[in-house]
Amino acid sequence: MLTLSWQDFVCALKPCLAQSRFCVGVFLAFAGCLHAPIVWAKEPRYEIPFSTLEEEKAFLQGSAPTVDNSDSATQRDSLNAYQKLMLPEPTEADCLRLAAQKAWGGHDRPFTEVGGDQQFLQGSAPMVNNSNAETAFQSRNAEQSMDMEEDACSPFRDRAPGALTDRYNLIGGAFGIRNFLDRFGVKVGALDIEEVWGNPSGGTPSQADGSPVWGGDGHGKSQGAGYEGVTMLTLQAYPDKLFGKWAGHFQVSGLQIRGREFSQDHLALYNPISGQEGDRSFRLFELWYDQPFFNDLFDVRIGQMDLDTEFMISSYGGLYLNADFGWSMLPSADLYAGGPSWPISSPGVRFRYRPSQKFSFLFAAIDDNPPGNQFNSFPIQNGGNTVDPSNQDVGAEASGTKFNLNTGALLISEIQYSTFLGGKKHGFPGIYKLGGYYDSAFYPDYYTNQEGEPLGNPNDLGNPNTPSYKKGNWAIYGIVDQMIWRSHRNRNKSVGVFFHGTGTQGDRNTVVFEADAGINLKSPFLNRPDDTLGLAWVIGVTGDGERHFDRESGAIMQSTENHLELTYQAMVTPWFNIQPDFQYVWRPSGGVQDYAAKTLERVGDEAVFGLHADLKF
Repeated sequence: MLTLSWQDFVCALKPCLAQSRFCVGVFLAFAGCLHAPIVWAKEPRYEIPFSTLEEEKAFLQGSAPTVDNSDSATQRDSLNAYQKLMLPEPTEADCLRLAAQKAWGGHDRPFTEVGGDQQFLQGSAPMVNNSNAETAFQSRNAEQSMDMEEDACSPFRDRAPGALTDRYNLIGGAFGIRNFLDRFGVKVGALDIEEVWGNPSGGTPSQADGSPVWGGDGHGKSQGAGYEGVTMLTLQAYPDKLFGKWAGHFQVSGLQIRGREFSQDHLALYNPISGQEGDRSFRLFELWYDQPFFNDLFDVRIGQMDLDTEFMISSYGGLYLNADFGWSMLPSADLYAGGPSWPISSPGVRFRYRPSQKFSFLFAAIDDNPPGNQFNSFPIQNGGNTVDPSNQDVGAEASGTKFNLNTGALLISEIQYSTFLGGKKHGFPGIYKLGGYYDSAFYPDYYTNQEGEPLGNPNDLGNPNTPSYKKGNWAIYGIVDQMIWRSHRNRNKSVGVFFHGTGTQGDRNTVVFEADAGINLKSPFLNRPDDTLGLAWVIGVTGDGERHFDRESGAIMQSTENHLELTYQAMVTPWFNIQPDFQYVWRPSGGVQDYAAKTLERVGDEAVFGLHADLKF
């Protein structure tokens, strides 16, 4: 569709405007038919001046006489126009306040944690946060809102819908449906993610698909290729559009996950090669209501929630595809079913207190074990769950509607501090987070079985693979996102670094320490302002308890997993992103057994190539 701007018409018809009021009328009628956004002088709320005379006065920039004496009507209109022209210019603070309220749905700042971090990092964060599909969706919405903020004080801010390559969603306004629903505070969205992966070296099949020497069927392969896909549908309701700002925010989302888990089939990693991996299913993801209080100073969320959309998130780390850069490998390996994190969630309640732009405090109490499986979630529990190794439920139970409340309570808290390195005026933004969690459930002891003998020793009394249990589990973590450089010539070009570290105790956990760090270059090439190039490293340390169990049972002793990732996020359009990716893993899972081999040996180091694409509808 041909789109013409208001500026183009002004330049073309400027001579006519100076001579004929008729030309002005024709010009305005034509522009109105095209729905071209026309902003009235210094009145931000006006899109089109009330009268032709007002338009002429605005265009002539105060050089026209104060009163037009053609007749009484023109005298009245010219005086009204003069009063409007004399209104004071909106201040920068006014613009920012109105911009924020318009961009963030009536709120003075972003509603989501992902959106808030991206806003504070001033465009240096990657356009899409790949921690999971929900964070990818939130980050895209945040970028759209920040564009609205930037345009809020521009005279021509309300741009008409552009070409297919300029819109934020592939289907735009969905033939007017989105605009109609927006009147009632209802928003619908869809995000589709497609990935392909391959490992030309290293790798191992799962034990069930491995060599018959180890009880497998022999059908699995160490090297191979795989496909993974996710479609997420989201419905959000903002009753404040109908009932005022006191009303809250409702959200429900569902997932359709397809393909096979490539990491489970070929790689045997502590953490999946992709943050989008999950068992094939069509499931409810989140279902919650959030109620703000005291002008967004405090809000409470209750319902079915996924923790890794708000807790333990690094904005710069969200560039990378490996799951460790979202919900890290430590809670993924140590908590039951990895805790309430992608793609499973649990009932709970979350509190957030934001006393200033610098500080935020988060706390949640949530069920620790979405599928409710406590007796074979870990390999040391009689070999683990061979039917459902990822413990995400299978078959009819994979609907996401179990709403388990029969296991332990997971309590998690996080403090966030946002500041400028070198001062606010000329400094670089940074976000620092410190958090921790405690799980009240009982966890298997890696040292002793139920008879008090060393766990895993076949010569001990009773069942050597039935562990004793200990009350509680905990971990602490810290996250840093810090911009360290920005080009003076190109404000889009910047460099950001990040660090994320997590630690816990070793007697009841597989991984006791995890750390990842990386460096991102935003706008690495000319005319690619929204692309990001990144290089990152991950290390995961196996706990003493796991190593003790390996030694007692005669298995290969696991040690440390190291992981390198090089990736490039290319924003083809605002609604389409494509991302080639390379990962290399040394000692997967700390050097776990290769089930394709006929003798006892470690799995080889793995080179993994991938291609990720996501589309926002």
